[in-house]
Amino acid sequence: MDFRLGEKELALKEEIRKFAEAELPPDLARNTLIDGEYRDFEFEISMSRKLAQRGWLVMSWPEEYGGRGASLREQTVYEMEIAYWDIPGAWMGISGTQWVGPCLMMFGTEEQREKYLPLIASGEKDGIWCTGYSEPNAGSDFANLQTRAVRDGDDYIINGQKVWTSAAHRARWCWLAVRTDPNVAKKHQGISIFIVDMKSPGVTVNPILNYYGRHHFNEVFFDNVRVPVSNLVGEENKGWYYLMQSLAFERRSLAPTIYGGFKRVLEELVKYAGQTEHEGQPLSQNPVIRAKLADLAIDLEVLKMFAFQIAWRISQGQIPVYESSRNKIMSDEVMKRVAITGAELLGIYSQVDPDSEWAKLNGTIQGAYLGFPGQAIAAGTAEIEKSIIAQFRLGLPKSY
Repeated sequence: MDFRLGEKELALKEEIRKFAEAELPPDLARNTLIDGEYRDFEFEISMSRKLAQRGWLVMSWPEEYGGRGASLREQTVYEMEIAYWDIPGAWMGISGTQWVGPCLMMFGTEEQREKYLPLIASGEKDGIWCTGYSEPNAGSDFANLQTRAVRDGDDYIINGQKVWTSAAHRARWCWLAVRTDPNVAKKHQGISIFIVDMKSPGVTVNPILNYYGRHHFNEVFFDNVRVPVSNLVGEENKGWYYLMQSLAFERRSLAPTIYGGFKRVLEELVKYAGQTEHEGQPLSQNPVIRAKLADLAIDLEVLKMFAFQIAWRISQGQIPVYESSRNKIMSDEVMKRVAITGAELLGIYSQVDPDSEWAKLNGTIQGAYLGFPGQAIAAGTAEIEKSIIAQFRLGLPKSY
């Protein structure tokens, strides 16, 4: 494949740059994105609408569903640039744009596609989704989930609990994994996917503050929640297979956003090293620091190539199997390495809260350092991803 960008991609980059300069307030500090959510929710929604109006929010979707039929390569460039310029509006609805929508195109009914895809593409509040996977006793052992759905006439009645549900306090809809058959030989069987209206009676959302006091996660309780049979996605008890595709879409989307966001952070670290002196000379002249920054630049370039390679494979009609897991691991590693190197470079300033007048780089390094352990768990731990790579790329036998 050719990693060079074509005219369309270069024009898109320039278009997004001009959009960022025109639409972002001059006093909007970078790092306003905190754990996947901007501090000013209404501003984020207003920006989401503008992205949607330009056909960017779901640009690789077919035009009939609100996209503009762009290539996945263009979509990848868009994701990188939106992250680089730290443009609000693309991330609150990420569940819908990146995996719910594409999965509905593959597995949903025509009625579901006609109802939900335009909502997602609109950038409006009613197009925001959350993803109900993890439970108190079902994380990496996802097949252990216990939230139950029982058929009752034209409805299913759902009872159970989900945890670490990102943006559930903002979402109108939930992409929910539940157990519909508890009497199966293998635990991964008997799982189904439902679309749940978060305004349904019996749905309770409680905030979970992360270990540095910010709210993005939630626990969600379902107490006799009635969901129409028409909200079942695909076939009953076939949800595991839809989940695997959903997770592949999610893991693919990480590499472009991590690349774009941390490319900008690296540029700011390089600038800081050039402007900050230690013992009479700029930090950028220290060979150890220069080597560490060069290593980060290489890591980011590798991640960028991984992101484009998976887009290329899909454009060739191939179905990536292990590549999404590879990209997920590399994304986690890049975030970790930038955070640790940045903390070493900034020293005690890396501990300062972003709101403080003493914060360097708008507190970006503090956010990355405190955030990378959780990022390494989200959408699948490194152990899970490595097992997928071992099986589907290296041909090694399963360990269970």
